Amino acid sequence: MPFTLRNIKELEDVGANFDGAPDLEFRLATAALGLEQSGLGYQRVPPGYRFPYGHTHKTQEEVYVVLRGSGRMKLDDEIVALKAWDAVRVGPGTWRGYEAGPDGLELLVIGAPNLGDAPRDDVEGRRDWWAG
Repeated sequence: MPFTLRNIKELEDVGANFDGAPDLEFRLATAALGLEQSGLGYQRVPPGYRFPYGHTHKTQEEVYVVLRGSGRMKLDDEIVALKAWDAVRVGPGTWRGYEAGPDGLELLVIGAPNLGDAPRDDVEGRRDWWAG
């Protein structure tokens, strides 16, 4: 089939796996869409909440697209403000984390290359990486 159609909001919400705010929403669309060259995820971070983990990738480049709301993103030691329709490209080796502003933060996260069956082999994460 030359295309795949899925509603991202109907995919399983794995936000509870991150041991954070009870209304953190995290949906992974890569497998559901059958993506071969890239990855896709959706996240909704509640107002005023900081995602509990920072992470970096060995090979994957990611683009974070702000759909709604606002917030801040920490990229290594730099903090940037985010607003609706901002897109942030983050290269391999850069640590990243984000927090929502007063109206929350909704993101699409696009990654390439696709990390296949062992995505954890490419990522290093730390709880409370962005503390203070």
